[in-house]
Amino acid sequence: MMTVHLKSSNDVMGMCGGTAAVLRRILCLLLLLVFVRGCRSNGSGGGRILVFPEDGSHWLNMEVILRELHSRGHNLTVLRSAKSWYIPQNSPVYTSITVNPAPPPAGEDLGPDFYTILMQRSLKLHRMLPVLRFLEQQKDTAAMLMMFHGEALCMISTILDDSVLVAKLRVSRFDLMLTDPAFPAGVLLAQYLGMPMVYNVRWLNAGEAHMTVAPTLPSYVPMYNSLFSDNMDLLQRTENFLRYLVILLQEHLVILPLYVNLLKRHFPPGADLLSMQRSADVWLMRVDFVFEFPRPTMPNVVYVGGFQCRPAEPLPADLEAFMQSSGEHGVVVMSLGTLVSALPKEVTEAVAQAFAKLPHKVVWRFLGERPSSLGNNTLLLDWLPQNDLLGHPKTRAFVAHGGTNGLYEAIYHGVPVLGLPLLFDQFDNVLRLQVRGVARVLEAATLTTEDFLEALRDVLENKSYRHNMQKLSGLHRDTPLSPLASATFWIEYVMRNGGASHLRTEAYSLPWYSYHSLDVAALLLALSGASLWASVYVCSRLCCRRSRRKTKLE
Repeated sequence: MMTVHLKSSNDVMGMCGGTAAVLRRILCLLLLLVFVRGCRSNGSGGGRILVFPEDGSHWLNMEVILRELHSRGHNLTVLRSAKSWYIPQNSPVYTSITVNPAPPPAGEDLGPDFYTILMQRSLKLHRMLPVLRFLEQQKDTAAMLMMFHGEALCMISTILDDSVLVAKLRVSRFDLMLTDPAFPAGVLLAQYLGMPMVYNVRWLNAGEAHMTVAPTLPSYVPMYNSLFSDNMDLLQRTENFLRYLVILLQEHLVILPLYVNLLKRHFPPGADLLSMQRSADVWLMRVDFVFEFPRPTMPNVVYVGGFQCRPAEPLPADLEAFMQSSGEHGVVVMSLGTLVSALPKEVTEAVAQAFAKLPHKVVWRFLGERPSSLGNNTLLLDWLPQNDLLGHPKTRAFVAHGGTNGLYEAIYHGVPVLGLPLLFDQFDNVLRLQVRGVARVLEAATLTTEDFLEALRDVLENKSYRHNMQKLSGLHRDTPLSPLASATFWIEYVMRNGGASHLRTEAYSLPWYSYHSLDVAALLLALSGASLWASVYVCSRLCCRRSRRKTKLE
């Protein structure tokens, strides 16, 4: 019995030892799996990325990309201004370097209230006659460009003049600059440090970014603020061409001269801003051709419109109860974005009166004095989960100012739009949706309760708007990679390969007359002229010779 007992103990110990070995093997396999998955998800091995964003709504979509890059193991450093009112200094996603730029020469200090002033000016302009409005818009645009670029110039000057900061950035050995080039401070810094560069871009200099990177023919590519589609008649094409010339003049006469002294101080002789801007390895364009009109493009332009969109998440309990209380009528969501805090009182009252006449419930992101005509069906919130509301099955329509962030969320979730544009590109953006039959557009400057109510009822009751938007949503989603996955792939692609110069055309290095083949035309014209002259000369000589012979014979 004793012997048997000892034998059984050894067997048990052997079994325990075997079990422990199996567990160790399983643990090793699990660790290996985690490691392999981490390597897969982080295609470029955890790169070091320097980020130079723009403030305002531009930051909101840049932050989406940064969160995704952080989740893939990349190390992010964000350069921000001490005057920034959207970009936080502290974040779990990135470390920040805060720069305190010198005040611009004009003494202008841009802030959230600045955009409310701009909105009031915009409403005033839209009450003017078209010709006068065009002239005033160009004057205002030139002044605004000088102001914004003045801020960017102060920022980059402060950075490049700080030898300690520049040395710190060099020692950090970043793999990539990710920047929004609407204003070129990030572009100049990347060029100064000799870094590969990826753009998160929609606008550049005085116009849409395609104008800098790809051929842009004003015969069928509508210019900024033209309010034209890609199907223009003769008069529209004439106006569009004039707008094209104005944009080029603003770029060359207003913007580029601002940076001449900086380039002389910090860059080699002959350096020019436009060439630097065109040198980006990849342009992540914040549109796609579900939204944008078809136009020429380049191999290093990647379309990632709507990359901030995602499936809706559950709403807070009180908001969900409000949505459910709408019954069969559903809910209208209204939000005018992040830049403008409040509409003029007369516009607010007109909108509130119209909402009060609807059987639908309304969720309205609203800041300011409560409208006196507000109905019991309307819930005012100083902030709302816009994406989650648009993805809610009870949502029937979206009243929007026309920023691309909100419009792409509406496209993603298939919600028709009533556009109330206020500033900048918003007028062009909502026009693109109107052309596709998924939106109505109203003029805020002349808005009445009756106009707003009629247009909103049309969007709610005419099923074609929702049908067309759901079709647009299907087209937007029908891609091999999601826009966010595509954006991160190309950022990592540039890091893995140390750039993507093979995707850049050599057209950028040509002088303007060579780019437009004017030198070729001049050469062919000269050759044709010389050939014609030679032919005339030979013919005249032959005629003269025959004439002499005839005279001698006579």
